[in-house]
Amino acid sequence: MRLARVEVAGEAFWALLASPSGPLRRIRAPFAEWVAALARQGIAALDLAAEPIELARCRLLPPLQPGARVFGVGLNYLSHLQRLGSAAPAHTLAYLKTDSTLLGPLDDIQYPPLTAELDYEVELVAMVARPLLDEPQANSCLLGYTVGNDISARDAGRQIGRLDLLTQKAMDRTTPLGPWIVTLDELGGTGQPALEMSLSVNGERRQQDNTRNMIFPVDELLNYLDARIALRPGDLLFTGSTHGVGLESGRFLEPGDLVEAHIQGIGQLRNRVGAPRRLHPAREVGRLGLPAGE
Repeated sequence: MRLARVEVAGEAFWALLASPSGPLRRIRAPFAEWVAALARQGIAALDLAAEPIELARCRLLPPLQPGARVFGVGLNYLSHLQRLGSAAPAHTLAYLKTDSTLLGPLDDIQYPPLTAELDYEVELVAMVARPLLDEPQANSCLLGYTVGNDISARDAGRQIGRLDLLTQKAMDRTTPLGPWIVTLDELGGTGQPALEMSLSVNGERRQQDNTRNMIFPVDELLNYLDARIALRPGDLLFTGSTHGVGLESGRFLEPGDLVEAHIQGIGQLRNRVGAPRRLHPAREVGRLGLPAGE
């Protein structure tokens, strides 16, 4: 199944897509009820509206349930770490993203005023369907997967010699997500997904890998997070990115660039980088020491 969050005539709701080109039908059941029941009850859990809606009438939103949390992890593909001169770590590194960070699969990426090194990262993103509790296989608690592009400000924190993950990973309207959630049964069921993923900038392939090559599989990532913050239905997890990013080559995103991220069996994000956002002079203190004029 493909489950999308859409906006029609100013109203946002979840919908079931018949195919990647539509049409779709509105899900009338409350999210908290159907997200956990779907694996057991199938399509009946959704209480679908009878009237189909053409996809062309809809704006695709990031597939995030209001109130859910967004987590990310790093250090999860060895080829990426090796190109940066690093080895596999003992465990992953996790962080939080705000809901305002996310944007839809066709929306423009906001170029923040706090960076001159805006980078791209195609990532498989998991959505939780039910609490992990004592489930021996953590990924069996997932609803499914979607595509993410974890845009990062690589120069954040450089002047203080420390990671500044708030600036690097959580700036407004910098993280494309979507186009929809594809349920586990369509992506090989439970177990570690083995999906081809790629990213291109202006038609040039920059990233190419398979999700089977994660250092820490999805189960381990979920367990790592759940041991610290109990995961809830609707929570999202960005699972890390592979080699080919701008940090390795020095080729960062520029205003006007077209960024396309694709994962096999799920779909594609197609986002253009917008013009740089400018801060009001009274807000310049928020730049935290970036040299004037940058």
